[in-house]
Amino acid sequence: MVSFLAAVLSLTAPLALAQEEATDLSAAKLAEEFSDPLTTVPQIFVQDAYTPVNHGTDAPTNRVIGRVIVPRVPRYSLLPFVQLIRPSFSLVTVPTGRGDATKTAFGDMQLFDLAVIPWPGKESGLTTGVGVVFVFPTATDRVAGQGAWQVGPAFGSIYKGIPGWLLGCLIQNPISFAYTSRDREPVGTLTIQPIVLRHLWRGLYVKSADATWTINWRNSSSVTLPLSLGLGYVMLRQGLPPINVFVSGEWMAYRHESPVAPKGTVRLGVTVGFPQWRPW
Repeated sequence: MVSFLAAVLSLTAPLALAQEEATDLSAAKLAEEFSDPLTTVPQIFVQDAYTPVNHGTDAPTNRVIGRVIVPRVPRYSLLPFVQLIRPSFSLVTVPTGRGDATKTAFGDMQLFDLAVIPWPGKESGLTTGVGVVFVFPTATDRVAGQGAWQVGPAFGSIYKGIPGWLLGCLIQNPISFAYTSRDREPVGTLTIQPIVLRHLWRGLYVKSADATWTINWRNSSSVTLPLSLGLGYVMLRQGLPPINVFVSGEWMAYRHESPVAPKGTVRLGVTVGFPQWRPW
């Protein structure tokens, strides 16, 4: 009996170890996919960004963002490339301009459509996407949106050639061409989202990927350069979609000619992925 138990343990231990290593690898892979703007994993993303203290106003602000990533592959996409469609919706709490008074309303809708370039290939670890970004003036209150129809170029690049690391950026530049009223100002905003992620253990990772650098080159020439640092964890569930949760802090490292800007922001986010869902 002892010999039999020893033989069973000798067979199951490597299997359990291999299964644990496979789980770790899967969690690490998903941690990258949940922070990769060029991912082909369908997912739903919800984030709350709360700013208790702002430059230029006594009012706290809040922004709830909902986002869906819908990848399309050749013969089911509009182009002979992998096509990534990402609409974003927001519910914002913004100052009204009177002391610490605020108003909550739906904000403008954003949509980017990127085509993933098939070279230099996955072997290099580099993925690049180019396309277009749209901003629709869907805000339900004047102070919650820019009141402008916007369109412009978008570019994304991600490098996964270093094991355990994810490096990249997402660049967008929507430019206004029509307005909801005559007194709305022209908009031309260059946004740069730097992305750095380091996998730590199983589904645990640390990242700096939530801050967006903004250059308003068309109107006031204002510049804001925030920095962020956060911690996240990917939970794998047998027979259920994986869930990614994260928390991050953001602070304003530099601002120029920006009358109202956040001093510090706390972000809480949840992502539900559907890696097995392939309608095509």
